[in-house]
Amino acid sequence: MSTIAYKNGALQMEDVPLEKIAQKHGTPLYCYSAKRLTDNFRAYQTTLKDILPEDKFTVCYACKANSNQAVLHLLGTLGAGADVVSGGEMHRALKAGIPHGKIVFSGVGKTAEEVETAVKNDILQINVESEPELERISAVAAKAGAKTRIAFRVNPDVDANTHEKITTGRSENKFGIDIKSAPALYRKAKGMSGIVPSGVAVHIGSQLMNLAPFAEAFKRIAALVGELRAQGNDITTVDVGGGLGVPYQGETPPDVKKYVALIRDIIAPLNVHVILEPGRSIAGDAGVLLTRVQYLKEGGDKRFLIVDAGMNDLMRPALYDAYHAILPCSAPAPSDATQTYDVVGPVCETSDTFRTNMELPRTGQGALLAIMTAGAYGASMASAYNTRPLPAEVLVSGDAFDVIRPRQMIEDIVAADVIPERPV
Repeated sequence: MSTIAYKNGALQMEDVPLEKIAQKHGTPLYCYSAKRLTDNFRAYQTTLKDILPEDKFTVCYACKANSNQAVLHLLGTLGAGADVVSGGEMHRALKAGIPHGKIVFSGVGKTAEEVETAVKNDILQINVESEPELERISAVAAKAGAKTRIAFRVNPDVDANTHEKITTGRSENKFGIDIKSAPALYRKAKGMSGIVPSGVAVHIGSQLMNLAPFAEAFKRIAALVGELRAQGNDITTVDVGGGLGVPYQGETPPDVKKYVALIRDIIAPLNVHVILEPGRSIAGDAGVLLTRVQYLKEGGDKRFLIVDAGMNDLMRPALYDAYHAILPCSAPAPSDATQTYDVVGPVCETSDTFRTNMELPRTGQGALLAIMTAGAYGASMASAYNTRPLPAEVLVSGDAFDVIRPRQMIEDIVAADVIPERPV
């Protein structure tokens, strides 16, 4: 059940009117529901416990979805690990209290320094995405006198039927190694110093609304594990990735129980430790971006609601043509007249548009709007473009709310610049 709903004429997150939070902390402003984050994580955890012993699976939350340390800490206290794709995310996860033995390092471009950090912290697993990366990890680990656990991220050439820019499992995508090349690379890895090739990993894309691509990918991975074991590899972990979608526009997302049933039927019989990497499906519908209307601009056939949030605060519509529902924070009456608006931001780009031709109750300057399902890939992708400070973030729990990242100040942005003293 959603933790965001109209109560007593106001849109509330848990037991707090969003207008109350905006009045105290300004806009634009990200708000996250602790209860929704908890419920979404436990949906995976509880369902997995029905099919596997607790020591046979790790739910590694994908930090790239929302890497605020308060979010990581909350999930960590529930038992989550972390899937990280940079040294910075690894640092965040460790600082938030997630155990090193529950961290998986993914990503195609790991630097030597990042690999050194992973080796030093003895993380659960590094997911290797290329042969040159394998050689780098071996060299770094051997120099440190370590034995680092690795899994090759295999590209199974499965089309996830999702947006072109977030599909990752086709042969033409940059991610992973060709599944046909995997046996030869495992043979090579067995003879290399500093590494233990003990796992197989896969991730085919994001925002999947159909379980069929998962089933196909899992079957190909299960077959590969059998082949690798036959050639003498001790495969003890399978990382099935993430990618479950969330409803942005009334879609019906895959049921977690049915997704876990695929793991039960295809992966669990391999007798491996199963790693999952959900991100969006944990954080997505737990967050909103609050924004206040600055101007109602009318001209020609268009009415523009110009708000104080911009594409720098929420990049998804500009980057992916992504849809986000937008709700007024004051509950409309059934008799209220509606008008058609384009909801746009202040950034000097035509793509700084959140919605076009949107029906809203008659709205004007000062109205507070909530851009929905913004808990994933919102704040984590935000920038200071146009020298616009990063928005504050707030975590709501029951009738209380706390700032978990203060609003960035213009002075902070400018202070990072250095003007050379020598003549130019």
